[in-house]
Amino acid sequence: MGNKATRGDFEWVYTEQPHTQRRRDILAKYPAIKSLMGPDPHLKWIVSGMVFSQLLACYLVKDLSWKWIFFWAYAFGGCVNHSLTLAIHDISHNVAFGNKQAKWNRWFAVFANLPIGVPYSASFKKYHIDHHRYLGGDALDVDIPTDFEGWFFCTPFRKLIWLALQPLFYSLRPLYVNPKAITHMEICNALVQFTLDFIIYFLWGLKPVIYLIAGSLLGMGIHPISGHFIAEHYMFLKGYETYSYYGPLNWITFNVGYHMEHHDFPSIPGCKLPMVKKIAAEYYDNLPQHQSWVRVLWDFIFDDTIGPYSRVKRICKLARENL
Repeated sequence: MGNKATRGDFEWVYTEQPHTQRRRDILAKYPAIKSLMGPDPHLKWIVSGMVFSQLLACYLVKDLSWKWIFFWAYAFGGCVNHSLTLAIHDISHNVAFGNKQAKWNRWFAVFANLPIGVPYSASFKKYHIDHHRYLGGDALDVDIPTDFEGWFFCTPFRKLIWLALQPLFYSLRPLYVNPKAITHMEICNALVQFTLDFIIYFLWGLKPVIYLIAGSLLGMGIHPISGHFIAEHYMFLKGYETYSYYGPLNWITFNVGYHMEHHDFPSIPGCKLPMVKKIAAEYYDNLPQHQSWVRVLWDFIFDDTIGPYSRVKRICKLARENL
């Protein structure tokens, strides 16, 4: 089905990631941006509402037929659960309670994880910091596909399958590319998660548990919101490894579309990233950007110049600075 992707390797570069220098330049010109760093006072309430809405949904779907379980898992639960993974993304930068309350942030991420159905938040934080510190780093940035993914998923049909299986690749890839010891927080995350899953099963049966897990898998597979996975760092234009999207889906994804701004200032919560763009407009307005995440998915599948190999990769020395 269709032509093979023309790329046979990643885009190897021998320069540092661009975000570090741009951050310095912007702060030198607009030091007031530092005032945007810090916690988002509304995040904990928004996330709590989303978690409890999913628990209510578990009760409401317990007697539905299986076809409606999967319909609502995709149409509603998938949107909420995907949005919660992006809340966890924000929380991983300590923007729920601030850097001085790191433990509160980690436990709140475990709470945000509950509707996702499988433990995720503690492992995500462990690897996501490396994604910022070593963007594109060979064997360090586990956001980058493996050579097998780049080689095998090279036709439109195979790329479609790859997108559908994105949650599995995203969760299993770190274990192959950069395995790390299991932490105490990951064990706690798993115990809390599986305890809730068992309680839901005991109270309402199997269907609500399937609803939650199916929502996570479907919502992070072939789904309009999932366009951000490709839009953020896949090289649609040579020489550009990070892209922003300023469309309406940011309203339900904690502004993850402001991805250029996020990598420049990871300690600024998503709710304040539009202010970064407004203040330092001349640094962002002329950069390539995406207009539609759905169009991103379409182009990824059918454009034979784009595929899992369309990522910038570099050799990184272990950094000493923490972000």
